[in-house]
Amino acid sequence: MGIATVNPTTLETIQSFPALSNEAIQLKLAQAESAFQSYRRTSFADRSQWLLQAAELLSDPEQSQQYAALMTLEMGKPIQEALGEVKKCAWVCRYYAEQAPLFLASQTIETDAHQSWVCYQPLGIILAVMPWNFPFWQVFRFAAPALMAGNVGVLKHASNVPQCALAIEKILWAAGFPEHVFQTLLISAPQVEGVVRDDRVKAATLTGSEPAGASLAAIAGSQIKKTVLELGGSDPFIVLESADLEASVTMAVKARMLNTGQSCIAAKRFIVVDAIADQFLEKLIAAFQALTLGDPMDTQTDIGPLATTTILEDLEHQVQAAVAQGAQVLTGGQRWPDLPGNFYQPTILSDISKDNPVYSQECFGPVALFFQVADMEAAISLANDSPFGLGASAWTSDPQEQEHLIKHLEAGAVFINGMVKSDPRLPFGGIKRSGYGRELGLQGIHEFVNIKTVWVK
Repeated sequence: MGIATVNPTTLETIQSFPALSNEAIQLKLAQAESAFQSYRRTSFADRSQWLLQAAELLSDPEQSQQYAALMTLEMGKPIQEALGEVKKCAWVCRYYAEQAPLFLASQTIETDAHQSWVCYQPLGIILAVMPWNFPFWQVFRFAAPALMAGNVGVLKHASNVPQCALAIEKILWAAGFPEHVFQTLLISAPQVEGVVRDDRVKAATLTGSEPAGASLAAIAGSQIKKTVLELGGSDPFIVLESADLEASVTMAVKARMLNTGQSCIAAKRFIVVDAIADQFLEKLIAAFQALTLGDPMDTQTDIGPLATTTILEDLEHQVQAAVAQGAQVLTGGQRWPDLPGNFYQPTILSDISKDNPVYSQECFGPVALFFQVADMEAAISLANDSPFGLGASAWTSDPQEQEHLIKHLEAGAVFINGMVKSDPRLPFGGIKRSGYGRELGLQGIHEFVNIKTVWVK
């Protein structure tokens, strides 16, 4: 697949971009290395000022509308959600502009030395390999802490959102960051290996698929380079008898359909106890059927197109294979025939046996898997019976049940009576095949620094 903007609503190719030559990549890495040598010596005050200015640019009403429309054009995100994403990017910039000096302050440790402390120093060039589903947020949640720590960044964005990638580079330059401190590399997937292997690149972070993460980790491992991976997820959404039924159904729809279902932390497996399963399912089906599919630029649209034709075809084959193995379609189950783009109906599948392929897969689109279980222990067992461990949501008003769920659910995050979401103030990441390392929060900014021990007698 080439580097191009293809409108997923109309399937029209808007603009294509040539991949950088190997010589051009070498030039950009040389520029990044040169920029790092001076940027590492800048003050927190200067970095904070630049990052706050980036937040201002993102918050400008006219510009935020343009950035949101660009996301919607390139990958089909409903415009209201795109505006929310731009706002969240401004938030993460402000958060790290304010908190990074505290997170990276030297810590005195009492030892047998006259003085001993721990300090945090930048590593150098960090490569970010980012996905298309949140084309601004994924980049800014990496860039804000990395730049505040004194690192410089090079971005290999998904090939279907090149204009978003270039816009982000322009925002950070316009905010005042020195030239070449953050650069977009318009390169193909095979060219990533050469960048990772380059001695000037000190570490890499990737958000994306399991195969992409495994490949990057293997290359980086051969070079003894640090990586952070945020990969797939098939998050459980557990509803117990004491849950607020109306609130849980409302949030179930939002948690599954955010970004047209194209989110790693979207709720994908709905696990409901017998006592309320019929009521929950009836309401969930009605809510899915009430969703509006259409032009994502229309503020009344709930569900836009899937980002690419390949994603649409993959999801379609997934559902067909699940049905062939005995799954039942309760609503949806096919492309939306009234629209020309990559539209798929909001779908609910039930009667999914453990030997059905979809049982252990991630459905990256508006498809929900419904499971009915006897009790909380059965719900936890089913939730944990997955290769993934990104997030989990559970609904109950019983404090003892809440405590038990928090303790026994295998996930990087557990949300009680709320949908799983990322927050600049909290670490974000998964376990098992969902990846390793953390973004955001205190822990996120410490991933790409030299945690240096100093001992003075």
